[in-house]
Amino acid sequence: MMTTKKTTATTRKKASPKKTTTVTAKPKVIVQKVPDLPPNPFVFEVLDAASKMRSKAKKIEVLQRYSHNSLKAVFIWNFDETVISLLPQGEVPYGSNLEDETQSGSLTGKINDSVNKMAEMGSNSLGSQDQGKASIRKEFQKFYNFIKGGNDSLTSLRRETMFINILTGLHPREAEILILIKDKKLTDRYKIDKEIVSEAYPDITWGGRS
Repeated sequence: MMTTKKTTATTRKKASPKKTTTVTAKPKVIVQKVPDLPPNPFVFEVLDAASKMRSKAKKIEVLQRYSHNSLKAVFIWNFDETVISLLPQGEVPYGSNLEDETQSGSLTGKINDSVNKMAEMGSNSLGSQDQGKASIRKEFQKFYNFIKGGNDSLTSLRRETMFINILTGLHPREAEILILIKDKKLTDRYKIDKEIVSEAYPDITWGGRS
């Protein structure tokens, strides 16, 4: 009698690959803090701080924290369509014919050069040259002389001379702001629009100024 041996095949189970779990890192939320500016800051310092904020709410917070009538006067001249400048548009010349003859370029160009130099140095000071330079805080009450209905008795020459004298006495970055707002071009330099200003300062009434 023949005996048939059964052969049992052993099948090894293949190890299944381990599942990998991918953890998606949550993006870090960077909360911008409103900077602490020095007491009685320059207008350009407040505008810089607000402009650098990414959110509308933070821009408004900066403007409200450092609220001042000089800042509101800057915004009104720039954004209110009924505020009509009586100064010539474009670059501002030097103060006298003699200066115009002896210096090349314009006062606007000189101010821009100073501002650019500050940017290159990473500082808002040109050292001893800036000592005693005024801020818009001290000069904004003279703005009425340069807009329609403010002081129409001034001759054009007298008005332009006054404006030039103010510019030469201001910190270069403050002077830059005046040159911008006389042509309503503040947004060329700063990321602040009329809507933001209106929410920051609801007490400003727009229109009816000329």
